[in-house]
Amino acid sequence: MSKAQAAKTNAVRESASGSGVVTHSRSAEWNCDWIPSLAEPYLRGYTPEVENSNSLSGYRFFAQPSAPASPARKTSRSSAESASAGFFIGYLRDDHGMRFLKAARPEFLIFCFIEPLRGRLHRRLVSQPDSLMRRTAEYIRWLTHHPPRFELFADQQAALVRHIPTEAWPADRIEHYSRNFTIETLAWLVRSALIRRLPEELAAPPQTASEKRAAPQIAP
Repeated sequence: MSKAQAAKTNAVRESASGSGVVTHSRSAEWNCDWIPSLAEPYLRGYTPEVENSNSLSGYRFFAQPSAPASPARKTSRSSAESASAGFFIGYLRDDHGMRFLKAARPEFLIFCFIEPLRGRLHRRLVSQPDSLMRRTAEYIRWLTHHPPRFELFADQQAALVRHIPTEAWPADRIEHYSRNFTIETLAWLVRSALIRRLPEELAAPPQTASEKRAAPQIAP
């Protein structure tokens, strides 16, 4: 491991432990301007959209279908659901709507979302046994060699989540630690092939059973 990589890893671990750090009160303002440029090399082809709700501050990155939809596909989609998939990167300020995380808010988090919940795409990619998200969760947990680890929530729109508390971080280091966490997390998501697979799944015909495809191979 290079010195730069070691420094990034140590910073994330330091932030997770909160050792020797005093807590600070947080304002309602969280700077997220740095997120799109940092994420772009990892989420190339995804469309960023700012999100600033009572609970979340950050960006959603929407996957775009990897191939144009056929006329039959367009008709099917227009008469059924308008599905979307992608990733959120940012801060959880309040757990309203995300209490399943049991988060020690405020937190910084990255999650993969599949919408709408209980829709056809969500059932195919998340809910079904041996789905893409279930296999990815198993593989990426193997990759993640230190906490916080990825968590699978098969009954939520935020299906695959990695989150970390920020309350113990010094106010002037929040962005620094958040950047390190983002780089590390996105690198694992790239290696898992999930970032590449989502646009392919959005372009797939409705009857395609992605859960029958081969699981990601663990690199030696």
